[in-house]
Amino acid sequence: MIVASAISTFQAIVLGVLQGVTELFPVSSLGHTVLFPTLFGWHNIVAWQSKPESPWLAFVVMLHVGSAVGLLIYFWRDWIAIIRAFFSSIAKRSIETPTERLAWLIITATIPVGILGLLLEHPIRVALAKPIYASIFLVVNGAILLWAERFRRRADVRALAVREGLNAEGARDLNTMDYREAAVIGVAQSSALIAGISRDGVVMTAGLVRGLDNSDAARFAFLLATPPILAAGLLKIGDLTGPLGNHGIRGAALIAAVFAAVTAVITVHFLTRFFKTRNLTPFGIYCIVFGAAMVIYNA
Repeated sequence: MIVASAISTFQAIVLGVLQGVTELFPVSSLGHTVLFPTLFGWHNIVAWQSKPESPWLAFVVMLHVGSAVGLLIYFWRDWIAIIRAFFSSIAKRSIETPTERLAWLIITATIPVGILGLLLEHPIRVALAKPIYASIFLVVNGAILLWAERFRRRADVRALAVREGLNAEGARDLNTMDYREAAVIGVAQSSALIAGISRDGVVMTAGLVRGLDNSDAARFAFLLATPPILAAGLLKIGDLTGPLGNHGIRGAALIAAVFAAVTAVITVHFLTRFFKTRNLTPFGIYCIVFGAAMVIYNA
């Protein structure tokens, strides 16, 4: 017997485009993926969202894999250089170039988020993957982004003081970050397991706190997002090929992943230019306004 897809083609396309935008904008893709089915009245999806076992998690993972593929497509030159630098540093048993250092910073930051993801993803999803919680944490995410920008402006003052010869720290290049800082950023990134908290937003905030500018913080966030998302996709592929995929979700998941990948390429192209001259403030305001509206709506 053929099982009808529990997620329609139209829903898959909308969720794929939504993922491609919100995964890279610091506004929480998981939070939007939880909220929009409720907002649109897609009760077939809402009924799945917080169940301990359902095809929904596999579908969400495929959404994330799609956006990660988009990041790989956009940054393919960077990733080739990073992979080559990684093996070069192993062969030399030393880290000499900025690219070799970046490769090990990414590895260092990926380890804690991978471990915490394996341990905490399931209980956090069951407990908090509900519209009301996603709405609340979206407001929290907005507050974090606005705080990061306030901190950055104060850092700009310190940078001016440096140029005037006073004792203060200024902005840093990405390749000056040390491995302990990368590990802390990796731990912070794991907060994106909570629907409403943005992976890229948290990484950018941590980068700004450690003295990076918006452009370098965004680039590190985009590069750092790729390995854990792809690893999660590999771990969860069995859910699609196994019994949970029998709910007719495989085709919808593939369609959503393709649209997420295409949209992610367009989004990251825009954001890499946006953050050269602009900051996190618009995204922080959006998260607070939309999150507060959704708290009222869901209450």
